[in-house]
Amino acid sequence: MTTEPLLHQARELSERLVSLQAPIRILDAVNWDRSVRETFFRYQGERNPEVDRDYYANRPLGFEPAELRQAFSDLQRDVVRQLGQLNPMTQYMSKMCREYRDVIRMLEARGTREFHNLSVELFGDSHDAFHAGEPTLAELADMLQQPLAGLLASDQMPEEPKDIPAAEAMRRLQAQVDASMPDVPVQIMLSDGILSDAAAGSDRIKLNQDVLFSQRELDILEVHEAWIHVGTTQNGLAQPWLTCLSKGTPSATITQEGLAVLTEIITLKSTPRRLAKLVNRVQATAMASEGATFIDIYRHYMAQGVSEDAAYTMAQRVFRGSTPEGLPFTKDLAYVKGFVLTYNLIRVAIQLGRIDRLPLLLVGKLSIDDFRLITELYDQGVIAPPKFVPPHFRDLRGLTTWLSFGRFIGQLSFDQLERDYGSLF
Repeated sequence: MTTEPLLHQARELSERLVSLQAPIRILDAVNWDRSVRETFFRYQGERNPEVDRDYYANRPLGFEPAELRQAFSDLQRDVVRQLGQLNPMTQYMSKMCREYRDVIRMLEARGTREFHNLSVELFGDSHDAFHAGEPTLAELADMLQQPLAGLLASDQMPEEPKDIPAAEAMRRLQAQVDASMPDVPVQIMLSDGILSDAAAGSDRIKLNQDVLFSQRELDILEVHEAWIHVGTTQNGLAQPWLTCLSKGTPSATITQEGLAVLTEIITLKSTPRRLAKLVNRVQATAMASEGATFIDIYRHYMAQGVSEDAAYTMAQRVFRGSTPEGLPFTKDLAYVKGFVLTYNLIRVAIQLGRIDRLPLLLVGKLSIDDFRLITELYDQGVIAPPKFVPPHFRDLRGLTTWLSFGRFIGQLSFDQLERDYGSLF
């Protein structure tokens, strides 16, 4: 039985965890600054960027690694001593402490092969398979690439024009989010310091001020960044005891991105080009794992008709934290990997008649592997239900019907369907 004093102890320990992880900014620590881009294009993109271990050594992490690792070890020890080794709260917070220690080690190893090795431990590898004998992530990406190529070549599915300046995009997205998340404070703002088109924080979404947006992209940002990333952060902050649910470890990032991609698809906001971008990230990571350099990946994107600037940005995502001739940072596998894991969890929940559990995916930033602990803590009253729930999780009838029917259709032979229907086209 969880007593009130024990819950207050858990809250104090959780707040310590939140405080300890505050200075850890993975992407800030691994991204390359603007001068690297400028030098690359000064040489017309003919030689690899000038990034090595010394480059990272001159970019402070903002914390002393040995001290912070020790602080996480001390916290984990106190969690066990105060809450008990078998307590599910202990198991959850202990796992977070271990992951953050691994993150610190990974950031210490920037510019070395060990950085890649620790990245694989935290985010996975492109050659991982979900089960023995099944396709790897890289093979799944190749399988998705084939139908997407046909869709992208079709004149019937043109992409919406990117003609909305960032300032106007900010105003439009703010209005959309205010309407769909009226009880959640979300601020849309402009930034010149992010690598991607947009990035979510705990209560804000930054838009790259140098980018033009389409309305479709704003719709995707609403459901991906606002509903999932900001929404789950705010749900975690609203927890009465385990406020650390507002902070995402690498394993939680995989589930977060999977939920966000699934949400794009379920709400019909995603596009073939958007999915192709996610597939390309897996393929580029796989290429780098097999020895491709920055220049190889850059030219790979250029051959697909991508602009020089976009090709640089996409290649940089693969090698940030590493070197242009080194092995990749594998975080970009999270989108496809997380989608598969999350999709399968929801399908099994439907099959077992436990759809009532699905909103618990939104109580904070959690990993699929944590789901059993989360449900146990929810049943004990330690974890509160999510404060914000997106429409497709609020009313599960559409989601469960779609996935149930999809399971039935998936059992039909597609080869036979092609023979039956192919002549009609």
